[in-house]
Amino acid sequence: MADLSSDFVGIKSPNPFWLASAPPTDKEYNVRRAFEAGWGGVVWKTLGSEGPPVVNVNGPRYGAIYGADRRLLGLNNIELITDRPLETNLEEMARVKADYPDRALIASIMVPCEEEAWKAILPRVAETNADGIELNFGCPHGMSERGMGSAVGQVPEYIAMVTRWCKQYYDRPVIVKLTPNITDIRKPAEAARNGGADAVSLINTINSITSVDLDLMAPQPTIDGKGSHGGYCGPAVKPIALSMVSEIARAEATRGLPISGIGGVTTWRDAAEFLSLGAHNVQVCTAAMTYGFRIVEEMARGLSAWMDEKGYRSVSEIVGRAVPNVTDWQYLNLDYVTKARIDQDACIQCGRCYAACEDTSHQAISMSPDRVFEVIDEECVACNLCVDVCPVENCISMVKLEAGETDPRTGRVVSGEYANWTTHPNNPMAVKAAE
Repeated sequence: MADLSSDFVGIKSPNPFWLASAPPTDKEYNVRRAFEAGWGGVVWKTLGSEGPPVVNVNGPRYGAIYGADRRLLGLNNIELITDRPLETNLEEMARVKADYPDRALIASIMVPCEEEAWKAILPRVAETNADGIELNFGCPHGMSERGMGSAVGQVPEYIAMVTRWCKQYYDRPVIVKLTPNITDIRKPAEAARNGGADAVSLINTINSITSVDLDLMAPQPTIDGKGSHGGYCGPAVKPIALSMVSEIARAEATRGLPISGIGGVTTWRDAAEFLSLGAHNVQVCTAAMTYGFRIVEEMARGLSAWMDEKGYRSVSEIVGRAVPNVTDWQYLNLDYVTKARIDQDACIQCGRCYAACEDTSHQAISMSPDRVFEVIDEECVACNLCVDVCPVENCISMVKLEAGETDPRTGRVVSGEYANWTTHPNNPMAVKAAE
């Protein structure tokens, strides 16, 4: 049976599923319920400096994006860090850690970008016996306007500076949480490593407005007739998160830097994808807020069953296995040729493939008077849009042309050998290099 136990930069937990810093981890009551449900760890909702607590809005805090079946695809939130007193949070953290020593407990922290502010809070966090800290450099709203959150995460020099302070005044693992609201995620990740970070976590929420109330003419959620940009999360952000995780995992300057993957993890498969692209564990928020804490049982059970099926004995065997197969576009094999094939027995004759291809692509699917749909090989460029719009799983597939076969569209014989853009005769740089 697969071993789901996790060792993330020396922080041990019974499984790689942690709750991310968010409302689900805002208090002792929630965290105890989470641990009883089976979560391997939690990142406590972000702590602020001593003094008057942060003030959150007293109206709607979330905007939502739904699928056709009203399944929640994304949440936008305008909530800030914890609005509970620092001392209250610290006392609760200490009690929880004492009662659940085998679970990971991480303190998320966001204080002003001043050395004294960090120097003041870190010893107090250390007294809770938390397993480590996560520096919240990602929040894109409310706190960023005060010079914290993503305002720090968008400046690599600030990331390195604050990380160095934390490594100086705190003797347990330091995880840097990165903002996705940046052009190149590798730069802040490299800055975190240069500052001495033990790991990075990503992605934090994406700056967004999810919708507009067309009666009030104001963004949602609406507070007294006004709205604001917020942080977007949930299944919809997973593709962005996967890409950014992979970039850090394969970049020379950050390769080997431990990663905690965040962004739309809802199923065991999502978790396995993050692990395969270089994450060492995953953090979950929206799925728990949508389905409750018990969803971790399904995640753990599914991951364990898949690992048994594939012969993986430990989580560490999955980490990074897909990274060598992530490449830049210019290195993709241009002599790899496929064609779409429609399984007539599975086809329900809905016509979606025809409509999509005829109206928006390459007119490579024909429709007979009795609604039989066939691929026109002479026009098919193998874009696989038909596969993506087909409502029947595995009804349409992409079949590879073998070496020696002729592509009816181009008239060229498939060589079966690897050829990419760097050597293609249409690439002017390749021509110059050859000359």
